[in-house]
Amino acid sequence: MLSAAWGASAQFNVDRLIMNGRSALYYEDYVLAIQYFNKAISAKPYLYEPWFFRGLAKYYLDDYTGGEADCSEAIALNPYVTSHFELRGLCRIKLKKFDGAVADYSTAIRQDPSAQNYWFNRMLCRVEMKDYEHAQCDLDTIIQKWSKYARAYAVKAEVFLMQNDTVSAAQWLDKSLELDPYDGESWMTRANISLSRKDWKGADEQLSKAIHLKPKMVSNYVNRALARLNRNNLRGAMADYDTAIDLDPNNFLAHYNRGLLRIQVGDDNRAIDDFDYVLKMEPDNLMATYNRATLLHRTGDLRGAIRDYSKVIDQYPNFWIGLQNRADCYRRLGMKNQAELDEFRIFKAQMDKHVGIQPRWTKNQARLTRKKSEVDMSKYNQIVVADEETVEHEYESAYRGKVQNRRLEIDYMPMYVLSYMPYLNVVKAYQVFDRSLDAFNQQARPRHTVYLTCNPKTLEEKQANVVFSLADSLSADIQASTDLSLAKDLLLQRAVTALMTQNFTGAAEDLTTCIGIDDQMVLAYWMRAVCVAMENEFSASQGMDSQLKNAGALADFDKALQLDPDNAYILYDRGNLHMARSEYMLAIDDYTRGIAVNPQLAEAWFNRGLAYIHSGKKEEGLRDLSHAGELGLFGAYSMMKKFAK
Repeated sequence: MLSAAWGASAQFNVDRLIMNGRSALYYEDYVLAIQYFNKAISAKPYLYEPWFFRGLAKYYLDDYTGGEADCSEAIALNPYVTSHFELRGLCRIKLKKFDGAVADYSTAIRQDPSAQNYWFNRMLCRVEMKDYEHAQCDLDTIIQKWSKYARAYAVKAEVFLMQNDTVSAAQWLDKSLELDPYDGESWMTRANISLSRKDWKGADEQLSKAIHLKPKMVSNYVNRALARLNRNNLRGAMADYDTAIDLDPNNFLAHYNRGLLRIQVGDDNRAIDDFDYVLKMEPDNLMATYNRATLLHRTGDLRGAIRDYSKVIDQYPNFWIGLQNRADCYRRLGMKNQAELDEFRIFKAQMDKHVGIQPRWTKNQARLTRKKSEVDMSKYNQIVVADEETVEHEYESAYRGKVQNRRLEIDYMPMYVLSYMPYLNVVKAYQVFDRSLDAFNQQARPRHTVYLTCNPKTLEEKQANVVFSLADSLSADIQASTDLSLAKDLLLQRAVTALMTQNFTGAAEDLTTCIGIDDQMVLAYWMRAVCVAMENEFSASQGMDSQLKNAGALADFDKALQLDPDNAYILYDRGNLHMARSEYMLAIDDYTRGIAVNPQLAEAWFNRGLAYIHSGKKEEGLRDLSHAGELGLFGAYSMMKKFAK
């Protein structure tokens, strides 16, 4: 009977494969998810679900071409599922296929005209295609349907700006900011209008608000520096360029303009550093080369200045001021012949045409700007602005950030689980010792050593294939086995392969069979509780009620602790179950008991710190997080910063 039952459970069940794949998606194990969906597609290629979900996994792995192809297969099999068109539209946006994305969103809108994000994304695609007329029509519809949606007003203003209608743009932006005064992008667009009108005071104030709301946006600091320069706030402009470079060390505009500003305030040596950096990024930038030449000339590096002047003169042979400066360098080095050659070229030119003298940097000159791509040597000392102000739009999607943000509230360290891969801590790799697990490894002599690990890494494709092969081999041995004791050990090993491949249902089934053979098996109760808890987290994300199953997980933890009352790892895992249910005081009790058994259990200190903070005891929580950091969990320090603010 047992042999027959095990044989049946080893058969591939396509529904189970799809559910395991979706579970792997939820736990961000995208490569493993693709493996599951591959098997489902091989078994039943006429089902649309595995095609769609494999496309979603590829989307999260930035394989937008593969994602688009899989969505197309899903659409061919079932063209009436709106999410297929939405996901393919997102893939096409990433591939810059905006016309195809517009077609997908148009179909999605016909199927579900009440979905705001479909309208919004189609409109953004039309903006990218410069189809402003249809984009404005979409915006009018969005505003009519969702009159309180501030982003639509802001984008409408941007479209008016692209159509060179700044008056209308300002009016729509004001409406947007009335609805949502905390929208950083709206303040950025408002500031761009002020900059175009040379309203430096308004631009400074608006960019300050944008920076307060979006402090990591480099372009805001570069633009505010321009506004501050024109208000003669040189200290503020310098601070903005410094911040922009701290955030983006390779920012061309910030380095170039900071170099010009340092020239103005007489900080020549550090200005040279900035132009050195610019010329590393763009070795053929003649404007930067000439600026560095004048600085090297001024600071006494005459040979370096000659090198840079020569590079510019080779491209612009009639650049008289460059020739005059190079002649001065030659003369100061005692290179009289070369100096006279340059002076003769200037004299000859003056005979033909009167040559003006290069203007010095004045307050008025500081207010002039040039486009980045503009090459005019007479503008060598003018502040550089971007050729075109581009706004990075954020497309709306049910998938954007859905998986990545699933742990925003559940930010604690995960449960300890069995695995064939050892635990790799940030500081060092070490093996967690557990009496019952050590006894299993010694007595059962499994094919691969079984470890206890926390926060296991996702499997690469080759590793997943090895684990799947091991599972198949174990299944064959289980089916052939007539010895219940041997079968129990093999079942536990197969349960470990199921745990590693996010097949929590399969693992729980094997562990239940283990318990049926040996009702004193601590590892089986413990791991079944872990399987049920992890499966419940996924089920809850799909809107299913998991309270009853959580009660089953708690009962298994209690039984495991009854059999092994001083097991710090079981106490820790049960504490995690309480954390997931927001039972913070019960979680604190379990973590405290676990720490009493094993004071080096860094994860317990970390999670207890979070439990304290969530229960209102911030001081105790920060103290525990600090201790977790001392024990090697460096993520505790960033968590402390988050909660200390």
